[in-house]
Amino acid sequence: MTRAVPFGLPVDDDLAADVQDRLSAVEELLLETTRDQDRLLSEASRHLAAAGGKRFRPMLVLLASHFGDPMAPQVVPAAVVVELTHLATLYHDDVMDEASMRRGQESANLRWSNTVAILTGDYLFARASDLLSELGTEAVRVQARAFARLVRGQIQETVGPEAGTDPLKHYLGVMADKTASLIAVSGQFGAMLSGAPPQVVETITSACEKIGVAFQLSDDILDIASESDQSGKTPGTDLREGIRTLPMLHVLASDDPADERLRTLLNSDLTDDEPHAEALALLRAHPAMERARGDLRQWAEDARAELLTLPEVPVRAAFEGLCDYVVSRTG
Repeated sequence: MTRAVPFGLPVDDDLAADVQDRLSAVEELLLETTRDQDRLLSEASRHLAAAGGKRFRPMLVLLASHFGDPMAPQVVPAAVVVELTHLATLYHDDVMDEASMRRGQESANLRWSNTVAILTGDYLFARASDLLSELGTEAVRVQARAFARLVRGQIQETVGPEAGTDPLKHYLGVMADKTASLIAVSGQFGAMLSGAPPQVVETITSACEKIGVAFQLSDDILDIASESDQSGKTPGTDLREGIRTLPMLHVLASDDPADERLRTLLNSDLTDDEPHAEALALLRAHPAMERARGDLRQWAEDARAELLTLPEVPVRAAFEGLCDYVVSRTG
């Protein structure tokens, strides 16, 4: 028999039960860590944590720990560290993006102010560092390097590619640094802190980074293809905000005269409804969408190829299922 863990991954009953139990422990520690004696800081810090979320990164920590000893005392705190780090970046992102909603709730910057949101993000980084200090020097080093990548990815996305830089290469670099780096650390922490062999730690880290890129690519495809807010935002948001994602970059790299109208739209202001609707319709019907799905499948298959070199234990099947899920969610 199998039982589902988050994302509907079919896994062994014992593994599913353990992950669910440990996710509850993660949730308790997360809420405890975001509590502060200052009422406003406590309320603001728990604002997004209490709003829910997939807890994708903590789940990866817990799953990867099954390549070693999942009951190792450092595993749950490590899962909380990656979630706190992720939450902190969301507070800062919402300020930069002037967002009004996050996880179905009023964003912290709108509810309080940009200053409160920024300081709350800083506070969560500090709380993550406090927990991290108990996990050892190597864990601190891993987190510090990932944090540097997060910042670099955000800066590179903000300023765009330099003259002469391949826009697609720049885009994939941003995805790897801004999104996939913390997902890679999630797998790395779970395996490393549970005492898994070094080669297993290295492999799961690399595979999780590829899964992280694949997840971002699938979100970008869903933003165009979905008729709902499956990706967590209103369809066509990237178009409206002028963010060039993988399908758009494939169109812009084309020199086919038939694409001239769409290229013109993609290079223009799409904040108004009429040109935005036209661009979205043309992009949905364009072969670039299938090409982007092919790229997504390749990233997922590259991750799977690495996973297949790991010991054939129940948790490996869960990670393979994740490769299937990230592809299937785009149809």
